[in-house]
Amino acid sequence: MSIVAIFAALVFAGAIGWWLNRRAGVLRQLPGSETGDGDAAASDAAFLGLEPGRPAVVHFSAPWCGPCAGVRRVVEKVCDDLGGVAHHEIDIDANPDAARRFSVLSLPTTVIFDAVGRQRYRAAGVPTSADLRSALEPLLA
Repeated sequence: MSIVAIFAALVFAGAIGWWLNRRAGVLRQLPGSETGDGDAAASDAAFLGLEPGRPAVVHFSAPWCGPCAGVRRVVEKVCDDLGGVAHHEIDIDANPDAARRFSVLSLPTTVIFDAVGRQRYRAAGVPTSADLRSALEPLLA
């Protein structure tokens, strides 16, 4: 009986691990992001120092975060290729208030803001350049 319980626990833990890995780096559209509160969006954008009138990619990182360098390279390349998209990197060790305000629980975390300053997409992990492009191109139109 105890072997069955151990086996079941291992299968359950494996399924949870698989599910978490599948979500890593996947950009998710945030609910209500297209019609969000304009005042809150302006406040978030001002807090981060985002330029009004252009979309921005903000990624939260730390010097000790290995995958954060990968995010930096991917985001810089996509922003350079598309033009018109701002890129901001927030070091959570130097700015823990930003991490708290945006509920950053894991690194790297990437957030895409539209030109109004609303959070539109979010990813925990390293997003692909294709995902970033597909999220950003409509925001530039």
